Amino acid sequence: MEERREVVETGPDGERRVVSQETAARVGPEVDHERVVTYDPYAGRRQTVARLVQACWLVFGIIEGLLAIRFVLLFLGANRANDFAQLILGASSPFVAPFVGLFGTPAAGGSVFELNTLVAMLVYLLLAWVIVRIIWLLAGETRSGVHTHAERIESR
Repeated sequence: MEERREVVETGPDGERRVVSQETAARVGPEVDHERVVTYDPYAGRRQTVARLVQACWLVFGIIEGLLAIRFVLLFLGANRANDFAQLILGASSPFVAPFVGLFGTPAAGGSVFELNTLVAMLVYLLLAWVIVRIIWLLAGETRSGVHTHAERIESR
């Protein structure tokens, strides 16, 4: 971590200028107040990457939610003619399509235990995790370059 310390001095004409640490040490007893401001120049980049990761988790969370509702509706034998069931089954079908036929779907009295949906949920969860890791590897900022700015105000 890199730390930089500056001292800003106000001259008699009101002009402010940066002085060295040695000069600041000489001014010592005449100083009335010191203000230290610390900032991290990489914070914006870390925040952007964090937002991107949150967006990724949100998208995959919505997909996981759709698949979970689909599984529960089919398992409990929901009426497929119902508008809500049609909406969920229609919205989740493209996400289950790559896994259709992977396993048989045991059914008993209108209840369907769709293993394909459970596999899809697991695969999409792993895919989301991999994408988030790739985002952090490519764009994540691990440096924390905190800079400190000190301002001394002389008493008059």
